[in-house]
Amino acid sequence: MNRHEWIPQAARLQAAQQPFALVTVLRAQAPTSAKAGDKAVVTADGQIHGWIGGGCAQPAVVTTVRRALLDGRPRTIRITPSDESAERDLGEVLEFGMACHSGGTLELFIDPVMAAATLTVVGDSPVARALVGLAPRVGLRVAVVAHGAQMTDFPDADTVLACDDAPAVSAQLGSTPFVVVATQGRRDLQGLKAALVLQPQGLWFVASARKAGVLFDSLVASGEDPAAVARIVAPAGAVIGAQTPEEIALSVLTSVVGARRGGAPQTAARPAVVSALAVSAHASAAPLAASSCCGGAKKTAFVQAGMPPETQAVTARTAEPALATTIVAAPPQSSCCGG
Repeated sequence: MNRHEWIPQAARLQAAQQPFALVTVLRAQAPTSAKAGDKAVVTADGQIHGWIGGGCAQPAVVTTVRRALLDGRPRTIRITPSDESAERDLGEVLEFGMACHSGGTLELFIDPVMAAATLTVVGDSPVARALVGLAPRVGLRVAVVAHGAQMTDFPDADTVLACDDAPAVSAQLGSTPFVVVATQGRRDLQGLKAALVLQPQGLWFVASARKAGVLFDSLVASGEDPAAVARIVAPAGAVIGAQTPEEIALSVLTSVVGARRGGAPQTAARPAVVSALAVSAHASAAPLAASSCCGGAKKTAFVQAGMPPETQAVTARTAEPALATTIVAAPPQSSCCGG
């Protein structure tokens, strides 16, 4: 038995971009064969490299490792003698009963080590190039999809595809969790189609709300799934007042990191685009009615545009001026807000 077998295995799995969990014995109450400080690398398929105790503890460890590798959250578990093998959530500790004759109690910390997520950047614009340079610095692998691109153009990328044809992109990349389309006027529609075929968890488009709305209409008209198109986040990026390509890239990357860490793949600006689509779909809605002061007119406009309540609330705070002109067309009126 090699108690330090986990060290080379962890290095091998990391180099191969394969997820695993590092399991550490925090406390061992005799009789147990494991001691505090013992460690093992455990994979989702149940392989254990190192030492964390005998066969009685291993099923509970493997079960918990699989859960941790799904959501990326660490866990502390306690395995204790019991006539029942029930699992109990005690808040900070997940307790498993163990019916083995050996007895003893183990507490273990399960720390998932996830494979680096891939961000696919579509386009060869200044924002795209800035994104490719920044993303590896927050632990993301990068794939670039751009018509005519070369590997020498993107030294920080792991993969560069020199085409943006949707079938070719799908064949070479398969699927990817996060995609940012930063074509900025060069083959926008082709870039969006290539992004959609990857079926990402989060998809951002660097463009104004008005431009995005026009292109989204074109996508739907060409046969793309309206639900998939509606999930595209545009304008992309967190609201930080970004102006330069590097600042815009940083704001977009902030949203990607938020989605990677379990947040919804959207930003405060996203409902604006959804609202624009809603207005297009409800062009025959009744005229907007005047309403109460301090935002009431906006709220009424959003309701008549067909927005759900959660979208109304965010859009009222974040709609761009150009979009607000489209949606909030109520006649001028005096209000307590100075209007």
